[in-house]
Amino acid sequence: MSQWPDHIAGSTTHARRGSVKNAFTYSIDFVLIDPRASLGPALFSRNRFNLASVRDRNHGGKRGEGRGVAWAEQVLSCAGVPFKRILLLTQPTFLGKVFNPVSFWLAYEGDDLTAVIAEVNNTFGERHSYLCHLPGFAPITAAETLRAEKLFHVSPFQQVSGRYSFRFNIRDDAISIRITHENGADGVIATLSGARQPLTNRAILTGVLRRPIAPLRTLGLIYWQAAKLKLKGAPFRRRPTPPQQEIS
Repeated sequence: MSQWPDHIAGSTTHARRGSVKNAFTYSIDFVLIDPRASLGPALFSRNRFNLASVRDRNHGGKRGEGRGVAWAEQVLSCAGVPFKRILLLTQPTFLGKVFNPVSFWLAYEGDDLTAVIAEVNNTFGERHSYLCHLPGFAPITAAETLRAEKLFHVSPFQQVSGRYSFRFNIRDDAISIRITHENGADGVIATLSGARQPLTNRAILTGVLRRPIAPLRTLGLIYWQAAKLKLKGAPFRRRPTPPQQEIS
């Protein structure tokens, strides 16, 4: 991969398991970047204002006080993960506004994906990250399933219990990620998928026209689906104290 960012004009789906069913699919824009590079089209910037941008302070570590790729390198090194390069898959900031339910740090040793850090944010200003890898840091392929205990409150309609199952299919032409929250008969299946194309000014403008004020749109859709679940009678749970550890 070159240092030029990739654009994923994709879709995300969420399907609730259990007695109260709910499902939706929305279009979404992600970028896949080398977090140390500053290359890109005129309408995209790193660490400065633009129509679309990615800022280090929004990723890696405490929310709003991120350290970017330096944080990811520290986490991976402390865990003993072998890696030579790191990529960041995230929704870009639009006109300085951003809300990312989840971003992904992808660690590579040569062409092999050796680990993924799933950086999860909720609507309460909190963040927790899950470090995903196979035993012995074996290459992560589309056939592998990685698991992690759920420790972080995301939705008031899901318990902070059970576990996550992750599947990552990161190809040169497309990306497909599947996350399943398994909690007995309850839980959620979430996916992100889309083709990889070079990020261009045209792609940025098209995304803005199709999905204006994208970060506010994301929040609005989250609250809309929450209202639907409430009307369907899904149990509502108060927000618990977040985990003290930053990553698990």
